[in-house]
Amino acid sequence: MKFFIQTGALLGLLGVGLGAFGAHALRKMLDETGRAATFETAVKYQFYHALALVLVGVLMQLMSQNPMALKWLNYAGLSFLGGVLIFSGSLYILCFSGITWLGAITPIGGVLMILGWALLFWAVK
Repeated sequence: MKFFIQTGALLGLLGVGLGAFGAHALRKMLDETGRAATFETAVKYQFYHALALVLVGVLMQLMSQNPMALKWLNYAGLSFLGGVLIFSGSLYILCFSGITWLGAITPIGGVLMILGWALLFWAVK
């Protein structure tokens, strides 16, 4: 419970920092490489799923008497976290390094994010 709230808060903090850093200090480099939109997508999806992780943690506290809900919420939180690390992480690496083959793993992160939302739905059904 606490893990997901704190992880979501940390991802939110980093999202604000990276977003500001990208908009100011990195803007010229991102524009020159044509990666500004990619960077913004990485930050945006990181933010959405930072909030989702906080939600999962709060729901875990509210549903602490329901072991099945806790199990599915835990899976949802782990899916969101894995999704952010793979989806946003691969996009950040692409923006900073130009390693384009990482684009091939980005969809795995997207699938994990989708799975997280499905698991969240299942947990509270």
